[in-house]
Amino acid sequence: MDEALLRSLTPSVLAILVRRGADFAAAEDAVQDALVEAVRVWPADPPRDAKGWLVTVAWRKFLDATRADTARRRREDLVDEEPAPGPAPAVDDTLQLYFLCAHPSLTPSSAVALTLRAVGGLTTRQIAQAYLVPEATMAQRISRAKRTVSGVRFDQPGDVATVLRVLYLVFNEGYSGDVDLAAEAIRLTRQLAAQVDHPEVAGLLALMLLHHARRATRTAPDGSLVPLAEQDRGRWDTEAIAEGVEILQAALARDRLGEFQAQAAIAALHADAPTAEETDWVQIVEWYDELARLTDSPVVLLNRAVAVGEADGPRAGLAALAGLDASLPRHAAVAAYLHERDGDLSTAARLYAEAAQKASNLAERDYLTRQAARLNAHRGR
Repeated sequence: MDEALLRSLTPSVLAILVRRGADFAAAEDAVQDALVEAVRVWPADPPRDAKGWLVTVAWRKFLDATRADTARRRREDLVDEEPAPGPAPAVDDTLQLYFLCAHPSLTPSSAVALTLRAVGGLTTRQIAQAYLVPEATMAQRISRAKRTVSGVRFDQPGDVATVLRVLYLVFNEGYSGDVDLAAEAIRLTRQLAAQVDHPEVAGLLALMLLHHARRATRTAPDGSLVPLAEQDRGRWDTEAIAEGVEILQAALARDRLGEFQAQAAIAALHADAPTAEETDWVQIVEWYDELARLTDSPVVLLNRAVAVGEADGPRAGLAALAGLDASLPRHAAVAAYLHERDGDLSTAARLYAEAAQKASNLAERDYLTRQAARLNAHRGR
């Protein structure tokens, strides 16, 4: 069973059902039912036209659900609208569906969560981790969003800012998580940049390209995590870096700074340094100051503490870290790194072990565990 194929077809099938009159919540349920049916049927009897098969089955699932509580006259109208047999048109509806999910009737956070679940294919757990909230809280948020848009016709697409937020989170999950969606997020952001002339759209595209340029060096052949300072910069994708920097410079020249442009500027400074030792940490701290002003995000302040530690020394970094909530993801890992640089190996080892227990993925947990073991071995000599 080709799960990647199913995931890639889901947005188009969902969009077709919505255009044919299905409300979003019912359409999403029908598509999920069709995917379950595909997993059951396709291994023994694969269809010639996968998308057409999914559209037909999903529409029939929707009709079956609708018949239970819909008047006879409306039911007959829906039957008349059933798509004819044959190949479905090869149209990419994914970006359109992102806009449709960012509906004015939803709050931005609910629209993002719903889109990540229905279109991005992320699990509730992955979305909850991106939002830094418990999984149960996110499940309730998604359920409320589906109820809100149930029965609403999508003739008022949402705004660009919400779509950008969704694409950003999808890219981050694809870049560092369990589902490989980074390339798809870049493709859709390119489409959006071609349609919308806004510096933040360009800033997000630049940010994605600059991060993606380093992707091949983020892990070793055995799957272990390779920190930025230890990555082989000769393997970074210089064409992607050059394109990202060019796009960013054009966006910054418009003097309408936003958070994605600021993040891209930080990524560009890392990409521009020939070696880790030559990184312009002073300028990176300045960009983090801008980013903190724009977002008021505790995660930004956590990353800023690392940059301060590099620019002004580990004790300055620890002072910047002192005012932040210790329950923040990766707080213990940052504290461990700064304590190690300050020479407090005992505290650093304890914090690395604590951070490993809280790690969100196996590669990160293994890396932090090795760091703790390395320091404990060094202390034992």
